[in-house]
Amino acid sequence: MDGSSAVMRHPWEDPPGPGEATEVAEGVLWIRLPLPMALDHVNVYALDEGDSWTIVDTGLHTGRSVRLWEAILDGPLAGRPVGRVILTHHHPDHVGMAGWLIARFGAELVTSRTAWLMARMLILDVEERPTEQAMAYWRSAGMDPAVLETRRHERPYNFADNCHPLPVGYGRVCQGDTLSAGGRQWDVHMGNGHAPEHLTLWSRDDNLVLAGDQILPSISPNIGVHPTEPEADPLSDWLEACHRLAQLAHADHLVLCGHKRPFTGLPVRMRQLIDNHHGALNRLRAHLATPRTACECFAPLFKRTINHGVYGLAMVEAVAHLNHLHQAGEVSRRRRADGAWLWQSTEDADG
Repeated sequence: MDGSSAVMRHPWEDPPGPGEATEVAEGVLWIRLPLPMALDHVNVYALDEGDSWTIVDTGLHTGRSVRLWEAILDGPLAGRPVGRVILTHHHPDHVGMAGWLIARFGAELVTSRTAWLMARMLILDVEERPTEQAMAYWRSAGMDPAVLETRRHERPYNFADNCHPLPVGYGRVCQGDTLSAGGRQWDVHMGNGHAPEHLTLWSRDDNLVLAGDQILPSISPNIGVHPTEPEADPLSDWLEACHRLAQLAHADHLVLCGHKRPFTGLPVRMRQLIDNHHGALNRLRAHLATPRTACECFAPLFKRTINHGVYGLAMVEAVAHLNHLHQAGEVSRRRRADGAWLWQSTEDADG
């Protein structure tokens, strides 16, 4: 789901190149690392602590990332050690190199409890074939039979494939805490929806917001339901967090986001992030005049063709929107013979 506005500004036209860094504020460096997927990069940030660095998010653990981090450590980071790693949330493109940096420097790990638990559990959970629960979930979403058959025989993606092991210990931060980093005091505000207990940091000393994936420009973070919690309603969590964080937003905030380019115009972007999903829900309500599976809801939700590379992300987001309407009592569902849920507007089902 896309959004843009004339009052949003991107102060830097071009991102930093491989192994390079751009100073976005005094003592704050923007670094970009590659990802082997449609969203082909992740942003990480280095905060100058004088004799060391605090790193916010880390990229995937791959051979290429290791080489780039070696260049970054010797180049923009001037050979000074990493003293602390802050993780905004548990996803592998943010967590992957954290354990590598911690093992190399003896750095402290700081994140929310849920992010640490999720990341450590998923890194340790290696599966060679999809679980029965995953297969049942995919069938319930109405996954294309050809895709389902292919996935049945494939090794699933495991966090361990691209994440260095995390240490046993970490430093916990909670909603309402403050944190010192890069010569600033930061207020901790937790997001939700894209990832549980997603850390965002708001500087008391200037206009910086370290947002991870909770607040992105031009794209909306994936809000998905997964086999681990098939009845979840992350969209409610997302909307609650957006409304709460919107109360903190000022037009001159410089948002240091997890993907795309840093931007200003945060109040407008917060409204867009909320309105995008309300618009999608309205289109979905109309679409459900006829019973549909989750995978038959891609067109109204995304307004574009969903290809193989993003099929899984689209499916889990479709289920999230359907669960949201179902738990609000706006849609009903019934099992089809093949195990798929058929969803329909309660008004049309009653009629």
